[in-house]
Amino acid sequence: MPYYCQECGYKSLKWMGRCPECGSWNSMVEEVPEKGKKFAGVSASAKKAKVLKLSEVRLEEKKRILTGIEELDLVLGGGIVPSSLILIGGDPGIGKSTLLLQVAASLFQKGLKVVYVSGEESAEQVRLRAERLGIPQDFFFLSETDLSSILITLEYLSPDLVIVDSIQTVYLPELSSSPGGVSQIRECTNLLMRFAKTNNCIVFLVGHITKGGVIAGPKVLEHLVDVVLYLEGEKETGFRILRAVKNRFGALNELGVFLMTEKGLISYSKYEDFFLSGEGGAVFCVIEGSRPLLVEVQALVSKSFLAVPRRTSVGFDPLRLSLIVAILEKKLGYRFYQQDIYLKVSGGLRITDPCADLAVAVALVSSLLEKEVPEGTLFLGELGLASEIRPVRDITLRLKEAEKKGFKRAFVPASTRPEKNLGLEVVPCKKLSEVLRECF
Repeated sequence: MPYYCQECGYKSLKWMGRCPECGSWNSMVEEVPEKGKKFAGVSASAKKAKVLKLSEVRLEEKKRILTGIEELDLVLGGGIVPSSLILIGGDPGIGKSTLLLQVAASLFQKGLKVVYVSGEESAEQVRLRAERLGIPQDFFFLSETDLSSILITLEYLSPDLVIVDSIQTVYLPELSSSPGGVSQIRECTNLLMRFAKTNNCIVFLVGHITKGGVIAGPKVLEHLVDVVLYLEGEKETGFRILRAVKNRFGALNELGVFLMTEKGLISYSKYEDFFLSGEGGAVFCVIEGSRPLLVEVQALVSKSFLAVPRRTSVGFDPLRLSLIVAILEKKLGYRFYQQDIYLKVSGGLRITDPCADLAVAVALVSSLLEKEVPEGTLFLGELGLASEIRPVRDITLRLKEAEKKGFKRAFVPASTRPEKNLGLEVVPCKKLSEVLRECF
């Protein structure tokens, strides 16, 4: 019998303690293959498929449906596309069910027929949450985990919107594996996708998150759906960030900011202040989807009493941090080998844009020398191993966002050619040493 990794879907003919694909421990589970589905060549009932030229395909513009939640509509690319399959993941208790309950109530008020399927919570628990949020409760609710029964009920109701909370709890009785297994998730998602496409119905799926921060189950789960959303944030702050990591109908990595309140998640229009603390960090500008965001990064460098100094970062790649520290030590002579380093990106963002390199280097040197970073200054640029500053994309868009927020000066790569009619001083630099000399 084959064994499947419950984290990534890796298949093996024997049990292993650690998955060679994703590295997770004790995740290999034996799953009995489905009987009666052996491939034996071309089926006798198969028919020739219809072939078209691409130019002959008729394009029908589908009108998007607005949810009434401003930030969610932005992340989705301007609303929900009919017959789409949307997957949303996030840590436990981050607010996935709350957000989807608000979506169900909002679209129900617009006249859509809504069915909320819950496999984790009882009807009483969902009713209590709805009363706490103060939202309408007249849409259909289904407490069931058998997907066969769910699909029969949905065919009878013919809904416009279906919410399944969560995909790891529903199962097909024809499969011998337990709910949440690789086979169950794959087959259940396939059936829900077919239902969404054939019935012109919007389907939302809630996905569990693993310890590594990715949606549990095989990667085919994310390949099948049209949109993959991640709800992130720190539970203590109340702020939530909704990010689109896959979107067939809109911009990738689009980002929405929410505030968790007693009335649920509300769109946070003053998101610019959320990522700027104004406490002496270095500021850079990232582009999330189509939205430029000014973000502040703070560093704390202190003497280490350990044999191996700590290198801790929140919201920034630790390997990239080690790379920047090595450049500062080797090329510029700054001594970090006896220092603990703590780096934090404001607002709970996870930064992958290389434009943050220059700001991180400035923040590290600022803390090491105990000198403040100049106020009203923006730092944009990727660092090379020879401490050269490399160009980043959309430099003019980033500078215009900084100008709008009142920044007076910006350090940029010398090879970039931003617009000249900007209201802030643009300082082109070839090397990191030039930036540090000007600042400190």
